[in-house]
Amino acid sequence: MRIRAVSAACAGILILTSVEAYCADAQEQAATLRVFAAGSTRGVLAAIADDYTKATGQRFELTFGPAGLLLNRIQKEGGADVYVSANMEHPQRLYEKGAGTPPVIFARNRLCVTGRAELGLTQDTVLDKLLDPSIKIGTSTPGADPGGDYALQFFDRAETVRAGAKEALIKNARQLVGGPTSPKVPAGETAIHYFFSRHEADVFIGYCSSHTNIGAGTKKPSDVPITRVEVPQPLAIPINYGLTIPATSENEDRMESAYRFALYLMSPDAQRRLPEYGFLAGGGP
Repeated sequence: MRIRAVSAACAGILILTSVEAYCADAQEQAATLRVFAAGSTRGVLAAIADDYTKATGQRFELTFGPAGLLLNRIQKEGGADVYVSANMEHPQRLYEKGAGTPPVIFARNRLCVTGRAELGLTQDTVLDKLLDPSIKIGTSTPGADPGGDYALQFFDRAETVRAGAKEALIKNARQLVGGPTSPKVPAGETAIHYFFSRHEADVFIGYCSSHTNIGAGTKKPSDVPITRVEVPQPLAIPINYGLTIPATSENEDRMESAYRFALYLMSPDAQRRLPEYGFLAGGGP
């Protein structure tokens, strides 16, 4: 992969633990920048990209989906200039194969359990509720989506505080989203409300972040009343979102545009957007 001097300089900045500014000479680029990103970043990355477009004129093609499936697509077909995964393992895999830059932590997240309001979920009762054999637990699909991998790690943690918990949780769990054959959620619906309304799940183990600005008030009257609680500390799983530049383009101008945007993602202006969608700031390798 040939990168001109400005790109090499940007690459060096990108692997620092904090980035105070992105390359100041960013100009409008003719090529549309192709960003592949975990579905959970849909809202915040769209907002950040919009800010960047207004500042620089850069255009984007944003592709969101299960990060594992996106990784497979990048490895087989290329087509991504920037890749944001809901874990560090996928970007690290590209890097180790010489197919991406060293990954950095773009954002952090937490694991939450969302349930029907009548269940009365609290941090003190969440494990007991999940172990109730009558409760249907929805998860994402392990392997295809890091969200499913985090659910399995949560089951492992539960076993350390309650013998037999892992087997019981796996038995109650249903992989409803994030897989290549997962049911399609209708446009305009959220997965949680869709599966709750169809009685296919009573609780869902997923991220604490949101696709929408948490202050926007987008709840619909038809939505099932829900309660969301963060997983208590003994069961908590560290969730880091990895950012890398895949080595899939021979176009130097496109590569420079990708580096500039990656640097912007790590800048204070972009990082300030993260809490609006329930994320925590990233930073660091």
